[in-house]
Amino acid sequence: MRLHAPIRHALIGIATAAATLLPLHAHAQAGDLDPAQPGRIRAQKSDEALKLLSKDYKFAKEGTFTVGVALDRLPLGSFANDNKTFVGSEPDISLLVADSLGRKLELVPIAWADWPLGLQSGKFDAVVSNVTVTEARKEKFDFSTYRNDTLGIYVKSDSKVASVKEPKDVAGLRVIVGASTNQEQILLRWNQQNLAAGLKPVEIQYYDDNVVARVALQSNRADAYLGPNALAAYEARDGKTRLAGTFSGGWPLSAEIAVTTRKGSGLADAVTAALNEQIRNGNYAKALARWNLGSEAIDKSRTNPPGLPKT
Repeated sequence: MRLHAPIRHALIGIATAAATLLPLHAHAQAGDLDPAQPGRIRAQKSDEALKLLSKDYKFAKEGTFTVGVALDRLPLGSFANDNKTFVGSEPDISLLVADSLGRKLELVPIAWADWPLGLQSGKFDAVVSNVTVTEARKEKFDFSTYRNDTLGIYVKSDSKVASVKEPKDVAGLRVIVGASTNQEQILLRWNQQNLAAGLKPVEIQYYDDNVVARVALQSNRADAYLGPNALAAYEARDGKTRLAGTFSGGWPLSAEIAVTTRKGSGLADAVTAALNEQIRNGNYAKALARWNLGSEAIDKSRTNPPGLPKT
């Protein structure tokens, strides 16, 4: 049976409403948005990490650890109140690694979809932007894990959808998901499973603008949103949406988020060692706690662990 055709919405009316209802930092009710970042966690240089750094590795810029990061949503990455200073959990993790390597941190704002090309071209040394480890990606990149990958399904606070615990619970719903993401692949597999069981198809909706997507959910043009739990949980603090269920980002397998570097560049083992030192000394936990992400903490960073299988 064929999949229900995905529907792409680009509605000017919703976009206008979004601009009216959701001004800049509308959901930035927690976390440190002071440009001075007085609460940011810093680290000491790690001899262990530096010993594992390949002597042949050439950084994108001398004396600097250059990192590509998508700055589109808190708590992962956004701008401070001055609209130019980068803040969020991804900049904080990047800073811990840079400090461990004894280098200044330079963040390069990117569109998430552009990170592979930017990394391969040498524009930056690493990407710290909620990238999940997959076997396909491991063919081109190295990984140093730093967070568990958890997905959340969120609905409008007064939604009739009580909970989503298994694939059949999304049958017949209009679900927003990011294009070309692991969660999209999971939703497609759920839909296939439901169709095979004779259940109603999912209407899949894609939005290029996160604010527009949120307004679509609020205006009942969609029933649910499936995406990284960290992002949706942060936004749900305003009480307009609520959690209906959580799943591993690799459902039914577990998955991890990782610092991504060029394949065979000689940087990954040093980054992994840096992260493990910060896990042991407590800086890692403090950095995640600043953005309420302690629930996604890992016990140990790993270089190129088993990733999600190819589809």
